[in-house]
Amino acid sequence: MSQTQSTLTQTPLEKTWVPWMKSRMSQRRGSSVPQFTNSPTMIVMVGLPARGKTYISKKLTRYLNWIGVTTKVFNVGQYRRNATQSYNSFEFFRPDNTEAMKIRKYEPNRNLLLFVFDATNTTPDRRELLLSFAKENGYKVCYFSNLLKHKSKNFNQVKLSSPDYVGCDKDEAVADFLKRIECYKLTYVPLDDIKDRNLSYIKIFNVGSRYLVNRVQDHIQSRIVYYLMNIHVTPRSIYLSRHGESELNLVGRIGGDSGLSQRGANFANALGTYMRGQCIRDLKVWTSHMKRTIQTAEALGVQYEQWKALNEIDAGVCEEMTYEEIQENYPEEFALRDQDKYRYRYPKGESYEDLVQRLEPVIMELERQENVLVICHQAVMRCLLAYFLDKSADELPYLKCPLHTVLKLTPVAYGCKVESVFLNVEAVNTHRDKPVNVDVDRDTADALETVPDHI
Repeated sequence: MSQTQSTLTQTPLEKTWVPWMKSRMSQRRGSSVPQFTNSPTMIVMVGLPARGKTYISKKLTRYLNWIGVTTKVFNVGQYRRNATQSYNSFEFFRPDNTEAMKIRKYEPNRNLLLFVFDATNTTPDRRELLLSFAKENGYKVCYFSNLLKHKSKNFNQVKLSSPDYVGCDKDEAVADFLKRIECYKLTYVPLDDIKDRNLSYIKIFNVGSRYLVNRVQDHIQSRIVYYLMNIHVTPRSIYLSRHGESELNLVGRIGGDSGLSQRGANFANALGTYMRGQCIRDLKVWTSHMKRTIQTAEALGVQYEQWKALNEIDAGVCEEMTYEEIQENYPEEFALRDQDKYRYRYPKGESYEDLVQRLEPVIMELERQENVLVICHQAVMRCLLAYFLDKSADELPYLKCPLHTVLKLTPVAYGCKVESVFLNVEAVNTHRDKPVNVDVDRDTADALETVPDHI
């Protein structure tokens, strides 16, 4: 349907309601899609295979997307597999294999419109090629090198699961990959602190024992440096749990600062039993400043730390209201939130986007720590879970985080393993699914008459 036809078929309600709805939506959103800079940055990985480049690439990209810096990874290994459709042996990586080198010389102007460039980039010529491309296209460049004396600890887990070795014998795959590394060593020239002193780069030595940062160019790179200086690879688990069922949960009211219901108190005791069964030494327990999380933690009988940053999302004028009351008293707000739940901001309150920014210090500290139990709230738990599971802003507000269920998160090579444990104490269901077709203007035109049944 053409724009003219669409205008002709609009109802009077649509002609007035839709523009008004869009105007109100812009007021209630935390912001539009964030734009931190009009001069994007390329993070260029440098180093031999099996030194943690892809691990860092994925982890860094996950963090940047979570805080609102739109980021993508270009993995040269995947590009090479797409170009060749097959892999025979380490011979492909020999520097004197001229046919293979033609395939591996990717076209920057087609493939480098990405933030994190995940490849070995082991020679000055290759790095100069990327630098030239960046200058021509207005990119800043920051090199990253993870310097390990030996291959990474997760070598077998990562490389033997590579598409290059599907169906291969384990010992043969290991032998072939070690020969591939030797091929790279023949031409590898590390970043030099004297010759490359004019470049922007970050070096991490031996999994964080020492850092070298040279010529940080802007705010985003500063945040990247700070993030990389806080992560570690020590095996650990992070436990996320909402507080026990509260008195306000029982009557369907959002927010507030009520205490636990009887079932909520039962859950708190069950949580203590479960955590003791995990047999974790030096477990850290964090709560918000709200009664229901503190009362839940008290039942554990251990020390805990209160974080104001972990307080539930501020619902502003809608605090302690039921969904029915919000629908009746603020029907336009009720409808607006369904249009963009992540960026919508409650009147005099917060949005999920605001909450993510508030929780960034919590994420940074979680990366620094080992085993932690976080007792928090539904919106807060969604934000934390979205970070660890690499969920988008559209998915984040609808993640299921039921009461009386513990999520055990165990970081693995390129992601996070999740175990959901229900502690056999019944509770009300506070989850509401994403409404259908909320992006269709014709549906929003009828919003006052048929408001979706959730916020």
